[in-house]
Amino acid sequence: MAQKLQDYFPMIQSREEVLNQINAHEHLKQSFGEWKEKDQKYFLDICTGVRGVKMLYDGFFKEVMNPEYIPQRLSDFLSLVLEKPVRVTKVLPNDSTRLTDESSLLIMDIVVEFEDGGIGNVEVQKLGYKFPGQRSACYSADLLLRQYKRLRDEKQKKFSYLDIQTVYTIILFEKSPKEFKEYPDVYLHVLQQKSNSGIQIDIPQKFVYIALDIFRKKQQNEDDGIHNKLEAWLTFFCRDEPEMILKLIEQYPGFRSLYEDIYELCRNVEEVMQLFSKELLEMDRNTVKLMIDEMQEELQKQGQAIEEQGQTIEEQGQTIEEQSQTIEEQGRTIEEQSGIIQEKDKALELSARRIAELERELSEK
Repeated sequence: MAQKLQDYFPMIQSREEVLNQINAHEHLKQSFGEWKEKDQKYFLDICTGVRGVKMLYDGFFKEVMNPEYIPQRLSDFLSLVLEKPVRVTKVLPNDSTRLTDESSLLIMDIVVEFEDGGIGNVEVQKLGYKFPGQRSACYSADLLLRQYKRLRDEKQKKFSYLDIQTVYTIILFEKSPKEFKEYPDVYLHVLQQKSNSGIQIDIPQKFVYIALDIFRKKQQNEDDGIHNKLEAWLTFFCRDEPEMILKLIEQYPGFRSLYEDIYELCRNVEEVMQLFSKELLEMDRNTVKLMIDEMQEELQKQGQAIEEQGQTIEEQGQTIEEQSQTIEEQGRTIEEQSGIIQEKDKALELSARRIAELERELSEK
């Protein structure tokens, strides 16, 4: 096995060559100088092959996976994920409504049509959104409705609901939501609707969630093994260590051309600096967004706790009031019983006097 990336990719530049390109242009030199020292080092490392390129960076991912340029790559990956042969025939316009603050968390969001007419919404998320199930269900429903309207307009009176093909929602998480952390040994989750009775009704919506952070950790715990083609793709997406890149292209030589595309891109230092600057900005925005989400969730939990405490206090107040009424009634009962006892005592006292009088009378006789 080769010992360094340059043995496979001779187009990789040296540190001196990269710095010369930066220093030759004042605007690049100024931009580079504004970065933190650790970011400068990381940029130089990926451009010079000291470490691999992080494929989940926006520009790099789109460069190698954009189905408008090389559709067979995405087709190959999706065929493995869906466990059936699929061929991406075209990219559909993505006109579904997105919230403004969602766009910064998405590395890729494309809608593709398969050869059989099915539709796939493929997303790569840097940070997993809150409520992943509710959110993906909304966009799946949106795509299903779009397909229905398109087919109805195309076929008009010949339209049948049998024409509706499955809509797939496929989401890759760079950092998965907390729900997925409860399954530390499972990185791929396939969801579809099932009945409680076993009746078979085709509901054309399926969801696939891939937690890349869990895959990476699992792979590292298993001596960095690559056991199949799907694991090879996931390794390509989430591992940037040079030794893992070399292992990948040794086992699966087809990935070499993908890395060649990336390292050719890295020769254009100005373009890569623009991609890197954008990535640094998005990372800051993501951090703020995540903090806001977590604070909102915490505030919501606190509000619910306060509301529950208020209800408990109200219930306790009602209980105290009921207990007070009971005590008051018991007090009245005791008072009534005390009166009866007093009357009985008087009667006994009178009886005792009468008996004493009778005893005197008898003694006198």
